[in-house]
Amino acid sequence: MALTGVTQKTVSDDEEGMRLDRWFKAHFPGLGFGQLQKLLRSGQVRIDGSRAKTSSRVETGQVVRVPPLDSAVGKPRHMTANTIRDRHDADVLRDMLLFEDKKVFVFNKPSGLAVQGGSGINRSVDSMLESLRDKSGQKPRLVHRLDRDTSGVLVVAKTRGAAAALTKSFRHRDTDKTYWALVRGVPRKRDIRISTYLVKEQTENGDRMRVAKHGERGADHSVSHVRVIDSGPRSVSWVEMKPVTGRTHQLRVHAQHIGHPIVGDPKYFDVENWEIPGGVQKRLHLHARRIRIPHPDAGQPMLDITAPLPSHMVQSWNLFVFDEEDGMSLDEDVLQ
Repeated sequence: MALTGVTQKTVSDDEEGMRLDRWFKAHFPGLGFGQLQKLLRSGQVRIDGSRAKTSSRVETGQVVRVPPLDSAVGKPRHMTANTIRDRHDADVLRDMLLFEDKKVFVFNKPSGLAVQGGSGINRSVDSMLESLRDKSGQKPRLVHRLDRDTSGVLVVAKTRGAAAALTKSFRHRDTDKTYWALVRGVPRKRDIRISTYLVKEQTENGDRMRVAKHGERGADHSVSHVRVIDSGPRSVSWVEMKPVTGRTHQLRVHAQHIGHPIVGDPKYFDVENWEIPGGVQKRLHLHARRIRIPHPDAGQPMLDITAPLPSHMVQSWNLFVFDEEDGMSLDEDVLQ
């Protein structure tokens, strides 16, 4: 159902204590998490006249201000490489948009879409950014990367100055990046710190990264943190992964290194005689869920952006009865 004007909805008795994002999901199932975040940041959603956050808890009798919502609210849309193939670049990017201001775009990159061009790549985020040049002809700039098959939060600078500031934040590790993944098996420890050296090597199937010895030529030190959020009934686990360093394929190699490769990983899943559970798509289950990074304007609050899961991971989460709120609550507890 489309809402063409502002409405006021009163919280009922059986909704007491619900998180606001869950309340919206119950009333407006097609409203994406990123869309809700934008409405909250701009102050369009309010509780009893006050600003709120996705983690706010509603109370019986409170009045939630609901702004006009598009008709698409009743029809959730998941972007995939196939759904964007025949559409104009600017339209595709706008559908991917999670956040925008004068200095920054933040997109939810779909799995299968390359960030940059290369051999055999006809379309990438970088090439599509040509469609978003500003009035002075300035093209938005990439400031970090995601693997082609990894979905999730991608930050893009609108100006040269913003690009310099954001790149500096990534280089100095002032960012907090959270990934969600589905891995094979159940780690014995709930919290794991992984510290290795990684080096690129050429194989018959193309370049790949491998764990190297300290001092090996071309090897770079890499550190990741892994935390188990929940485990499924068929020897799989939902894990939160936080890269401290930013090496190529780092999280994928580290998951393999500890014996729990990411489900659907065509390069690094090396467990023989393990069959993917029925109902799970054989696609990389790695998603850049959240990023916290200083805004390029020093006076602005830190950017804190979350991207909803891609459709193939939603399908797996539903299959294993994983509750996204468990992951969101866990992250909020750590940040407090």
